[in-house]
Amino acid sequence: MQTISVQMSDLEYSTFGLSKNIFFFSEIADLIEKQLARQALRRSVEMAERNGLSSMTMEEINAEVNAARLCKR
Repeated sequence: MQTISVQMSDLEYSTFGLSKNIFFFSEIADLIEKQLARQALRRSVEMAERNGLSSMTMEEINAEVNAARLCKR
C-alpha cells in the first residue's frame, strides 16, 4: 500500500465534515463525489429559480419531459 499526503485548509476540512486524519482513498473519493453532487444540486436549484421552473408541479415537469422526448422522435 502506498501513502500520500494531502493538505487542505481548515475551511475545506470542515466543509467535508472530516473527523480524522487518516483515510483510505475510496473514503476521500466518496466525500469529494458527495460534495460535487451537493454543488451540482445547488446550481440546479438556482437555475430553476432564475428561470421560473422551481414552482412547477411534478405533473408539469413530466409533461415537459414527455413533450421533449416526443420532439426527438
